[in-house]
Amino acid sequence: MRFVIVTGMSGAGKSSVLKMLEDAGYFCVDNLPIQLVKKFVRLILQGKQSKVALGLDIRSGHALRELDHVLNDIKQSGFSYEILFLDCAPEVLVKRYKETRRNHPLSGLGRVDKGIQLEREQLEFLRKKADYIIDTSHLLIRELKAQINKIYVNDEKFSNFIITMLSFGFKYGIPVDSDLVFDVRFLPNPFYIPGLKKKTGLDSEVNQYVLASEAASKFLDKLEEMLKFLIPHYIAEGKNQLVVSIGCTGGKHRSVTLVNEIAKRMEHLEYGLKVEHRDIEKDD
Repeated sequence: MRFVIVTGMSGAGKSSVLKMLEDAGYFCVDNLPIQLVKKFVRLILQGKQSKVALGLDIRSGHALRELDHVLNDIKQSGFSYEILFLDCAPEVLVKRYKETRRNHPLSGLGRVDKGIQLEREQLEFLRKKADYIIDTSHLLIRELKAQINKIYVNDEKFSNFIITMLSFGFKYGIPVDSDLVFDVRFLPNPFYIPGLKKKTGLDSEVNQYVLASEAASKFLDKLEEMLKFLIPHYIAEGKNQLVVSIGCTGGKHRSVTLVNEIAKRMEHLEYGLKVEHRDIEKDD
């Protein structure tokens, strides 16, 4: 039997994940009182369900403090379980609550951000126990579903650390969620080549033109070396997502080429990897 406890920050997507697991054949129960968790485990052991998901979160109130002991008792009894923790950046959670006009469970009549901070503190013990942590801050529903299927349907290897390689154009502003920003406007610009101006870094002609520069090759070597050095240190500090932004003037040629190239160099590493081209469709 596969028993999954789905938990995490309110607004991070727990209800959506439970629906995804239900569609994948899991028997799902949400917001079960903590006092009934051990009894629930005994019941499912007597049943025929081979895949079960249980949603637990801050709505359990003061009883949530008992969950640590309950989980330890369950493990000591020989019953195995997995914990999936859904995380999300505070600013994204605040935005989601404002858009839905819902109150945070712990904010009461106060500010949402205070409730989020309090919730994070109370759930920290579950985050530390988690087998999988998915940060939904920048995930579309289809991307979240792909992650869930990867873990709980296809049984593929999953990394809790996600790297987003993002190309952008400085003329449209630096992405606000960037952790690392690199300016590649020092490279020869295909925009000024008549046959390349209307193409993008996704086209082989532009790709070859940009990579023909010795400076581009050296930049990629140094960036790859730096990322391989930095990532383990970020992970050690508890970070689970890194957004590496590479920008050129318009975000269509040089930055796109280099993002694709560095992603190829990083794909063999045991981390999750996403590639995004923010401004590639924008007009010059």
